[in-house]
Amino acid sequence: MILQYIYHSGFVIKGMNFALLIDYYMDTPQRYVHEHFLHFPGKLYIFASHAHPDHFNPEILEWQNERPDIQYILSHDIRHKIQHSMTDIVFLKKGETWQDEKLTVRAFGSTDIGVSFLIDTEGERIFHAGDLNNWHWEEESTPAEVRQSENDWHRELDIIAKATDYIDLAMFPIDPRLGKDYMRGAKEFVKRIHVHRFVPMHCWDQYDKANAFRPFIEATGGQFISVSENDKPYKTQQ
Repeated sequence: MILQYIYHSGFVIKGMNFALLIDYYMDTPQRYVHEHFLHFPGKLYIFASHAHPDHFNPEILEWQNERPDIQYILSHDIRHKIQHSMTDIVFLKKGETWQDEKLTVRAFGSTDIGVSFLIDTEGERIFHAGDLNNWHWEEESTPAEVRQSENDWHRELDIIAKATDYIDLAMFPIDPRLGKDYMRGAKEFVKRIHVHRFVPMHCWDQYDKANAFRPFIEATGGQFISVSENDKPYKTQQ
């Protein structure tokens, strides 16, 4: 499969005869989504993990006019954002599963709103965290708020770790806005679940800080895939 970073938490993954777009917010400077993804000669799937505007752009709903074969797989909280009836939309809540002949999708929880996605396809297990992370915000929260955030995070992590002990490709937040310990959630995630290939996301334009996670994941035996504004496609199966 081929992985293409788009922006923020957005990615395209291309399989043999299908392509996935996850958490589209804005296109690349080269308009990869509009010029390549939407013209891919195969089945198209579009995912959105929740309704925050940096993960769900309503523009994606207009693309069905151009590509009526699009299958939308959206978090349940997005339902109220859609004002008109559309076919081929699946809304998933935490704990629900959807599958067809190409994909099996399991929805797990988030520590914000919406869901995270575990996707099995072509022998690969793919995880997109959405807004699942250890959002501890220690520099601006009370100790009680920090403890609550930590408890919520570890509860969700326990559920995922019980469902799978490995992930072939994980897309997970490395958000420098959290302050000095901004990698904490990612470190805890890969300590609990063996991740073969890790891609940082939710870093806005702070690519150097996101890519600083490389030594940690490589020390676990995993492979780190860096992100940048002008990323080239990455072949996930070597």
